[in-house]
Amino acid sequence: MRNDRCRAFTTALFEIAYLDEGEGAPILLVHGFASTKNVNWVYPAWFSELKKNGRRVIALDNRGHGDSSKLYDPEEYRVPLMAGDVTALMDHLNIERADIMGYSLGSRMTAVLARDRPERLRSAIFGGIGIGLIEGGGPGENVAEALEAPSLEAVTDPVGRTFRAFADQTRSDRLALAACLRGSRGLMTREQAAAITVPVLIAVGTADEIAGSAAALGKIIPGSQVLDIPNRDHMRAVGDKVYKEGVLDFLSHRP
Repeated sequence: MRNDRCRAFTTALFEIAYLDEGEGAPILLVHGFASTKNVNWVYPAWFSELKKNGRRVIALDNRGHGDSSKLYDPEEYRVPLMAGDVTALMDHLNIERADIMGYSLGSRMTAVLARDRPERLRSAIFGGIGIGLIEGGGPGENVAEALEAPSLEAVTDPVGRTFRAFADQTRSDRLALAACLRGSRGLMTREQAAAITVPVLIAVGTADEIAGSAAALGKIIPGSQVLDIPNRDHMRAVGDKVYKEGVLDFLSHRP
């Protein structure tokens, strides 16, 4: 059995922290904006559930997040660059091919890999992202400004306050997150999404006002499956039982 402690590897420029636990077919988990590998995947019991089902579970802290290196140039957070950290981790671990599940920003990174590096993906799971992958939505400049404000009390925008409070609670590097938000706004075109050929599951809460319609994205990506997570918004869908059961069922049918 491998050592399950958090570890890190160094790219040409910075360090990426990750967890690697369990035995079996690998699944790599990619968290959302302002979250971490622990907040998105460990605390909601994804690690324990997937390991219980015979999977090797790997999750990284995206650049600018958690225990990974902090960068302050928005250009360093373009989605293809962030997606490249995922394949760099796979290379570091000598993993040729894996299932990859993202959430929100992590799903946008996963979509780029599904489009550009399909040979590395056994399947792709887009959690917390629907037609927003193409049409946009989610936190904007108001959130970046809230992250840069001198204090939570100085933030009047309600959405900005929510993200700022969360960043304070998790003791995140707020300036790195602001740079990430500004740099990772690139969208995918309909044509690019339609060109995705790997098996795809799109899982979105029915009360999620950030992700956009899962069904609308499902109509664009050929052969994709849609999983509605009942009565869950963007934040509360992450650890939902329906989400977990749907993902496990989807993975069980992959060749």
